[in-house]
Parts: sequence; structure tokens; C-alpha cells
Amino acid sequence: MAKADVVLIGGGIMSATLGTLIKQVQPDWSIEVYERLGEVAQESSNPWNNAGTGHAALCELNYMPAAEDGSVTADKAVSINEQFQISRQLWAHLVAIGALPEPANFINSTPHMTFVRGKDNVAYLRKRFAALENQPLFHGMEYSEDPAVIGAWTPLLTRNRPKGHKIAATRIASGTDVDFGALTRYLFENLAESGAGIHVNQHVTGLKQQTDGSWRLNLRRLVGGYPSQVNARFVFVGAGGGALALLQQSGIPEIKGFGGFPISGQFLRTTNPKIVAQHRAKVYGKAAVGAPPMSVPHLDTRIVDGQASLLFGPYAGFTPKFLKSSTWFDLPFSIRPHNIGPMLAVAAHNFGLMKYLIGEIFASKSTKLRALQEFVPTAKPADWELITAGQRVQVMKKDPEQGGVLQFGTEVIASADGTIAGLLGASPGASTAAPIMVDLIKRCFPEHYPAWEPKLREMIPSLGTKLSDDPAAAAASLAATAAALNLTA
Repeated sequence: MAKADVVLIGGGIMSATLGTLIKQVQPDWSIEVYERLGEVAQESSNPWNNAGTGHAALCELNYMPAAEDGSVTADKAVSINEQFQISRQLWAHLVAIGALPEPANFINSTPHMTFVRGKDNVAYLRKRFAALENQPLFHGMEYSEDPAVIGAWTPLLTRNRPKGHKIAATRIASGTDVDFGALTRYLFENLAESGAGIHVNQHVTGLKQQTDGSWRLNLRRLVGGYPSQVNARFVFVGAGGGALALLQQSGIPEIKGFGGFPISGQFLRTTNPKIVAQHRAKVYGKAAVGAPPMSVPHLDTRIVDGQASLLFGPYAGFTPKFLKSSTWFDLPFSIRPHNIGPMLAVAAHNFGLMKYLIGEIFASKSTKLRALQEFVPTAKPADWELITAGQRVQVMKKDPEQGGVLQFGTEVIASADGTIAGLLGASPGASTAAPIMVDLIKRCFPEHYPAWEPKLREMIPSLGTKLSDDPAAAAASLAATAAALNLTA
């Protein structure tokens, strides 16, 4: 039987990031990666399956909802931005040591904007800007209610828009577009060069803890059906929507009470160079009433393989599949006696979401185009094609007050002995992979962490501190990572 110090299940950005961190702090450990598909980065990390925003809360309104009294606070937005800075610092370090290639291959400067319409939304955005404009990590944010100014930022938002419409926007030039598919592939290529085994077309069919605390994984090669086994001292389940089933198979008590709620999505995309040239920004609006946070409408510049295009969406939908390439039995097969209560409670408390998803499922392409035209009044059907995005499996878990809650975010599940861990959930996910994986390392390897911490701080200088508490440190970090990654400061 093959043996490894670390086994990573799933070929996405989370496994790639964790493997990279471990290889940097403990280069003598053996790492084996198993991906079910024929290539890495084909599910949620694929650039066409996610927005590639580089989530830093610069434009995402769902991180700063208005309270019942109308007030707006910046705490969550600042926290998300702090996490993204950790990812930026890690990528900058990896570029500096040659572990990642020329930054333009995976990250590019793209202004981040918010755009709202109507008196109430404009008043909200004004409050949001006031809460952020003096935050060190949001330095350089601009605000305007002038259509001429907004049109200068990006013409598509204002061209042919009826006069007299109340609109407002914010803009910050230091935003980014990240091709997480390319980034994931580069990280795995570097891991392979460092001695890690990257195995594709390998499906993990089961896993069981042994008496010595290690884990035995049963594998089946999808081409030919050849079975094999591997024994690992530590296992990370970074299989996206497939993580829940594997963690349930592991039998660890920490997974009890957790379920998954899958939400699918579609985008409208244009590659028309005349249209693409008129919009270099990621512009987020406000979600419809009842819509989940990941369904906030946005018009995004995407740069994939060096080519720019525009995406608009997402249009949410529902299938019981947990992955684009999996089966329709994922949701029913995930139901267990310990999670059926929380799942029923979530259903009872989220009728608005169900109604919204049903409406999205049956929406025609013309209806989808009208939603785009609220952003881009000049949009024409012939210029836009409908593409299917990745599956997002939101976390459902026990709640002492409601019985069960639907959680929009990510959650690390780890065994008490630290020998296995997995990640559930979605956005901001990929953008905050570095801080999530650093926290996982600290949690699962407490005996090693003190020795690893100096190396981690070398890679991530702000680790353990808050840049937002120190304007000088924030400015220095933003400038340093911008220079290393060839970004707008």
C-alpha cells in the first residue's frame, strides 16, 4: 500500500494552497493529490465557474447590509479585505521565489465598482462609502452620483440610460481580476516539481481511520477501473461540493448536523471586442429580494488565458447535484438522521429563497437579458451567450434557536485529533484560500505550528496582525504586493 504524510482530495485552489503552504514549511513531507476529473481546476476553481473577483469587499454590497435602523458598519467588509491581503501577500512571495510565473498569467488590475439605482439605494450607498472611505485598506475609493463621472469610469452603465434616473456608484482602481484556474494549475505544477504526486482520474471511493490514527483511502482509477489504496497521516478534503459526502463517510462526529444546499448558476458572456473595450471593471449591484448573497448581480471584466471578456449574472438555479460533473442523487444521498432536522428547519425558514430560485429556473433568456439591460441599457441579444457556472453548495447546520440555518460562506470541519479536515461552503472561498488554510494548519498541526510560524510570517508579513489598525502598515503592504504582482497600487 502506498503511504503519504499528507493526502489532498480534490484538485482545486484550496488543496493547491494547503499543499503549497505545507511544502514551504515542511519540505520533507510527502504529499499526494487525488483529483476525480482528468485535469485539476475543473470545478469551482475553473475561471468560467466563478466570478474571479478577488473578493476584497471593495464592491460586494452583501458584506455591508443596512441594519434595521438604516445604519451601515464596515466590520465584515474590513475582515474580508484583511483576509484577501493575506492571499495577496502569499502570491507575491511565491512570485518572488519563482514558485509562480509572471503575475499577469493569473491576476490583473481591474477596478471594482458598485452601482445602484433609486433614491433609497443611493442613500444606502452614500452611507456605505462614508463607512469605508477612511478605512486604510479601502484607500482611494471614489463616490459619485453624477452620470457623466460614472460614464467616464465605464460607459456601458450610462449610455442610453434615461435622464432623471437616480444613480450612484463607487470605484476603487486597486481591485483585481483573478484567474483561479490558472493560479491553481501553477501551484500544482510547482508542487509536482517539489516532489508531490498529482494524480488525476482518481476517485476516492472510501476512507477509514486506522488504529494508529492514520487514514486508509480506497481509490478507483476512472479509466480502466483499477482499484488502489493509500495510507495518510493527514487528509484534507478539498473536493468542493463532494466534500460533504467524503466527510460523512469518514465517520468523524464533527460532521454531524451538517448538510448541503446546492445552488447552480448561469452567466451571460460576451467576447465582442467593441463591447469589451468599453468596460474594464467589476461592477456589483444589489441582490433581488429573497436572492442568496452569491446571486448579487454583477458585470465583470474577466481575463482568462490573456483574453478579456465580460460576464453578467449570476442567474441562480437549483439542481440536486453538488458538482457540475456529479449525479442528481447528491442531495438525497447526503441526508442522514443527524442532519434531516436542520435541513427541514432551513426549508421552513427560507420560503423566500425557494420562491426566488423557482423564478430563476423558469426565467427565459429574454428575461435574463432584461436584467442585463438594467446594467447595460444598450445590450443586444446577439452579442451575449448563456453559459453555465459552477455549482455552489451552501452549508446547512444546526442552530439552537431556529433548529437549522443556511450559512453563506465557508466552514472548516476538522476532527478532534487533527488528522482529517475538510472545507464546506462557497464565497468568498477562493479569494481567501490562504487565510483559511493557514488557520487550518494552526488548528490541525498545533505541535508543529510554533516551528512553522516564522516561515509563515516570512511568506505573509501581516500574519497575526490587522492592517486596518495601522494605516502605515496597510499602505506599505498594499504597495509591496502591488509592485510584486504588477498591480495598480
